[in-house]
Amino acid sequence: MSQLPQGPTTPPFWQLLNWIFDPFDFLERCARRYGDLFTIRLGGFRPLVFVAHPQGVQEIFAVDAKLFDAGRGNVIVRPLVGENSLLVLDGEHHRRDRKLLMPPFHGESLRRYAQQICQIAQQEAQWQLGQTINMRRAMQSITLEVILQVVFGIREGERYQQLKPLTADLLEQVASPIRSSLLFIPFLQQNWGPWAQFTQLLECIRTLLQAEIDERRPQSPTDTPSKDILALMMAARTESGVALSDRELQDELLTLLLAGHETTATALSWAFYWVCQCPQVQEKLLAELASLGDRPEPMAIYQLPYLTAVCEETLRLYPVVPITSPRIAKTPVTVMGRQFGAETSFAPCIYLIHHREDLYPHSHQFRPERFLERQYSPYEFLPFGGGNRRCLGAALAMLELKLVLATLLSSYQFQLTASQPIKPVRRGVTLAPHNGVPLRLIGRRQLSQPIATPY
Repeated sequence: MSQLPQGPTTPPFWQLLNWIFDPFDFLERCARRYGDLFTIRLGGFRPLVFVAHPQGVQEIFAVDAKLFDAGRGNVIVRPLVGENSLLVLDGEHHRRDRKLLMPPFHGESLRRYAQQICQIAQQEAQWQLGQTINMRRAMQSITLEVILQVVFGIREGERYQQLKPLTADLLEQVASPIRSSLLFIPFLQQNWGPWAQFTQLLECIRTLLQAEIDERRPQSPTDTPSKDILALMMAARTESGVALSDRELQDELLTLLLAGHETTATALSWAFYWVCQCPQVQEKLLAELASLGDRPEPMAIYQLPYLTAVCEETLRLYPVVPITSPRIAKTPVTVMGRQFGAETSFAPCIYLIHHREDLYPHSHQFRPERFLERQYSPYEFLPFGGGNRRCLGAALAMLELKLVLATLLSSYQFQLTASQPIKPVRRGVTLAPHNGVPLRLIGRRQLSQPIATPY
């Protein structure tokens, strides 16, 4: 068996604690000392070879997907999303389900969702002048509403009223580095205490999702007028005419519910932070939005180049997750000229690649213009991962990020309440602003608002 690259020599449990409590600084220290390939040992998990060079990432993403397993590498999320989530599947099962689930997240479907997203943002943002708003919580409320309405097709009723607080309560169980330890330290996953409370909330959400599936099942997929993502998922069939089972639907819905709205809410809170932190960025963005004139179409907003650059720079600077899905080699492989044995686990590192000075000069500065000056490859800019494991909801997430940011900036004037820089901290498997980005609402704008027709 080939020798793994060098890495920290501290005990694996200490490395795990660094990964939980200070991951970005830990990664930067490792990269400075060990270079573009290094090995980290995270407690009882298998050693991970971190890849911090675009060439290495390309050699992993661009090869035949059959050479790597990634579902096995996502063991940490299996208790959250179940055995049938795309996140934990491999091989033919993954390929089949990904093909089935892809259409609702692309093409004409996105145009339908755009109008709903704009209206949800406006309806949820019922704020008063002088009010201080925790933007992460506010954005979480908006993105959860998008998931419930756009994905599940639920806008009212008892099930709707139950899902919102249950989901918020579940995420609060891992809302700090200490609480996040539940996911990273298997010893803590006992049938008592915090883990028992966590799994109980999870089961309550699963019960509600199954009730929604049961209610929809009697409807004929060809007759129902519903165009939400759940309806399209239920109507999907394999080439042999097989539909997703109830349990498969439940696991995929839970994946979208937990991952889809929390990650986008975090990205949005960072976007508002940077726009308010950088007046020149805000000025350019507002001028671009105003250039569209009166009541622009949502998709016209979506295509604005500077808005796109602002969102991309937000995702670059503090990616919501620091690595892509780990890949486990099924046969011996070569990465960056180095031989590795079968069962080696690789972690393409989003954060370190996004902070390479040869790609992103002054990488710790927020500078959207860099995305207007240069087009980056999928191995240089990879906030949604890549290869056959690229986030299925990436297009929907970008649509939501752009439209919510544009809608609220067109309506309100915000001011940062703290002068100290806001840093990222662990929040479950993601990283989020440590204080939620508190902003004070100081005025209303007269710009044309991206209001869509009522749905």
